[in-house]
Amino acid sequence: MTRFVVDAGAVLDLASTDVEVSGEHELLAPTLLRSQTLSALHEAVARGEITAAVARDRLASIRRLPIRLLGDAVLLRRAWELADRLGWASTYDAEYIALTQLQADAFVTLDADLARRVEGIVTTASIDELLAGGGSG
Repeated sequence: MTRFVVDAGAVLDLASTDVEVSGEHELLAPTLLRSQTLSALHEAVARGEITAAVARDRLASIRRLPIRLLGDAVLLRRAWELADRLGWASTYDAEYIALTQLQADAFVTLDADLARRVEGIVTTASIDELLAGGGSG
């Protein structure tokens, strides 16, 4: 079984395409994922990109995804340390990276800039790898 940390962008993509993640994988995310996905969908409605009904359907899809949400003191301390070390003012991305370091095989993000910034710190994976069976772990 491969353990993937998924960020809000990856989860929103999964919810918008309504695809099935392989049962051979475990999904993890920091607890802030709930607020980030809620806000991103609300913002998309405010910009007129999607309707409120579509946003609610996507939120329901996200709730059905088997994502284990974590946010203990060890994770938060590691995120703080990573943000300091990497020179990031915000700790949001650092929570995903810290969780990947602590408990996962790879980090899934659609943010190419973030993926480049964490090269050599964590392994990154694509959405397609979530959909495929097999893998390490």
